[in-house]
Amino acid sequence: MSDLDNAEVVPWPEHVLHAGSYHPDLSGDPEPEEHRNHVEPWLSALFQAEHLNLLIGSGLTSAIASKADAPTAGMAPEPFGSLKLSDAVNAAAQESARRLGRGDPNIEDQIRSILDLIAGLQVLTKETEHDDGDNLLCGDAEDLLDTWKSKLNDILNSFIKNVLKTERGILQAVEDADEYERANRVRRLLVGFLIAFASRTSTRERLHIFTTNYDRLIEYGCDLLGLRIVDRFVGALSPVFHSSRLGVDLHYNPPGIRGEPRYLEGVVRLTKLHGSLDWRSRIDPSGGTEVRRCALPFGAPENCLLAEEGDSVLIYPNPAKDIETLEYPYAELFRDFAAAVCRPNAVVVTYGYGFGDDHVNRILADMLSIPSTHLVIISWDDAGGRLERFYKRVGRDEQITLLVGKHFGDLETLIQHYLPKPAIDRTTWRMVELLQRRTPPTDNGEKCSDDRENSSLEAGE
Repeated sequence: MSDLDNAEVVPWPEHVLHAGSYHPDLSGDPEPEEHRNHVEPWLSALFQAEHLNLLIGSGLTSAIASKADAPTAGMAPEPFGSLKLSDAVNAAAQESARRLGRGDPNIEDQIRSILDLIAGLQVLTKETEHDDGDNLLCGDAEDLLDTWKSKLNDILNSFIKNVLKTERGILQAVEDADEYERANRVRRLLVGFLIAFASRTSTRERLHIFTTNYDRLIEYGCDLLGLRIVDRFVGALSPVFHSSRLGVDLHYNPPGIRGEPRYLEGVVRLTKLHGSLDWRSRIDPSGGTEVRRCALPFGAPENCLLAEEGDSVLIYPNPAKDIETLEYPYAELFRDFAAAVCRPNAVVVTYGYGFGDDHVNRILADMLSIPSTHLVIISWDDAGGRLERFYKRVGRDEQITLLVGKHFGDLETLIQHYLPKPAIDRTTWRMVELLQRRTPPTDNGEKCSDDRENSSLEAGE
């Protein structure tokens, strides 16, 4: 870590707004009417970049769950009781949280520490194969290994059930016929957020969505919108994860144009960096490891989560050490992330991401070393100072847009006032052009109409 990472950070104001050259001093609660004419056109232009990527953290699930009155999966650490070596595991989790600038450790810090302990115990148990059994330390290691493996399994099962409970709460809210207003509100928030990014013109490359979440909220939102998802899984009944990065995609030929196919609208790419509830790892007939996506409905009951014998649910505690990302299939996923964002004319938009993952932060910092790239950070708060530390460490103020604070992080406010409207509405563009032609000029030769309201549409052309 650098000295800047260890230095004490002065807390940011409650709201921070940096959009290009627009840096207002937000001493009070922001008014949307005051900032919309600056922020919305700026985001509209960025969203039509050559390569657009959306990085989603747990903040999106928490925001939707809050509007749906659904429980959120808690990240608080689990109690160990009187387990032997529990104090050492807690101390390691505390050190992990401190290293990441998180403050108090969460369940992922705890899981990482248990995994480290299990790895050490597995090394010790190997010694018994070459000993006569007199090594008391190795004998204890075998018992401890079984105990901590069982404890880790209990923690993971509890965490997965909580994630499913959040999915069920959101699903019940959306399908609740007795609470139509709430159901429609939740549905419109999820759909409105995704369509603002996915509605790119057909001459642009696909939106690529990356998420560190284990739930399937993004997939559910894409189903509501009718968006097609392109990922690394191939197959219909039991899709298999493929290492091949072939760009199998859908195109169409515009009327009157031959030999110039364009991207079909309504298609996005999706990469789940930390795995998913419906991913299973199993041994294939050749003895290798394969990853399959099982048929697990959104908000499924807990008993649907049980895997077949020999399978394991692939969710990945977000890593503090990059060496952990070398395991299959996570190495492939992070390579996709780096390849998608670390190239010229790329834009990454983050929402609900707390900058607590070193491996993700490093890739974002590497991306900003390319002058034509840009990072848009939309956050409910400064994530305990981690956001500010990252911002100051990379030192690329001109390449970073900030919308930080409860006002900008609120989904309803964000969608209604700041996110650009769908850029594929050609009818609206033609209407705007006709109105501009019919509007008589003023004495100074300027149009009477206020073109600022239409700036997002013009940027989309």
